[in-house]
Amino acid sequence: MKALVLAGGRGTRLRPLTHTVPKQLVPVANKPVLLYGLEAIRDVGITDVGVVVGDHGPAIRDALGNGGTLGLDITYLHQHAPLGLAHCVMLSQDYLGNADFLLYLGDNVIIDGLGPLLDAFWHSRPDAMVMTGKVANPSEYGVAQVGPDGVVTGLEEKPADPRSDLALVGAYVFTPAIHQAVHSVKPSWRNEREITHAIEWLMRNGWRVEAHLHGGYWKDTGRVEDLLECNRAVLDTAERSIRGQVDASCEIRGPVVIEDGAEVSGSRITGPAVIGFSAVVRDSRIGPYTSIGTDCDIVGATIENSVVCEGSTVRGSLRDSLIGRQARVNGDFGRPTCLVLGDHSEARLYGSAS
Repeated sequence: MKALVLAGGRGTRLRPLTHTVPKQLVPVANKPVLLYGLEAIRDVGITDVGVVVGDHGPAIRDALGNGGTLGLDITYLHQHAPLGLAHCVMLSQDYLGNADFLLYLGDNVIIDGLGPLLDAFWHSRPDAMVMTGKVANPSEYGVAQVGPDGVVTGLEEKPADPRSDLALVGAYVFTPAIHQAVHSVKPSWRNEREITHAIEWLMRNGWRVEAHLHGGYWKDTGRVEDLLECNRAVLDTAERSIRGQVDASCEIRGPVVIEDGAEVSGSRITGPAVIGFSAVVRDSRIGPYTSIGTDCDIVGATIENSVVCEGSTVRGSLRDSLIGRQARVNGDFGRPTCLVLGDHSEARLYGSAS
């Protein structure tokens, strides 16, 4: 079996950060989102991985290389424009050949892994299998209707009146039957070939499509609020590990990870939280649910429920914030400020909050 990982798209909902970095490389708990999926793929024994890239292809290639450090053999496939998930399958047909394959959306995090999905597929061998998860707000997702035997009987995209609470999660398993389907469907009103339309084509033409219900946590990290929620969920799995330098004046509470080379002084760190390699944290209050990236310089700051990417400087109070790489935050309103900053940007905060 092969895997096809989709790492294209423009990430418009994460701008301004995604003007300079692909959404799949934005970190969650100090690890790029894309690595969670690739590691999950490796952990189920799949090593041949095609990665579909778009405008940010060079950055993805620089981050992953040939996949050797992950135990993978990566082949890159270029999509010249975001023309839909089914189009990604079309352009990858020569790479995939006649192999069954796992399709994984690279901006998704599925904490409990892909083992149960693959086990279910091998057990019943349908022509396609979709991963689903129960949600409270199905009208915001693609939704599957599933019979008592696990067979998918219908699909809806963001229905106003959903017939099911089973959202489509960003992982699918396909046999080669999907290639006929993606060539048979026409572009949607968005000028994209939709994977849901291709799956519906399979259903209409007598192919068996089944659903696997994922009982654990998963998240599409395409929006700031979703990425911060995912950061919280991943940090909730962290175990306390203090490898950096922490002076005697510090207070460390709960599951806190302080990575090698980090220096923490005069500060209180409340877990779950992670302080990255070679970061400096001085006279600050960090956490809970905060990730401080590699080489950050945090002085006199209070930061909660936030992601601060590598090389950034913070002097002030932040909450519910996403700070890009080599960004600078200076000043304080007297209470935590919510910011979303792109790479190499600067925010100067003056005055008092009303």
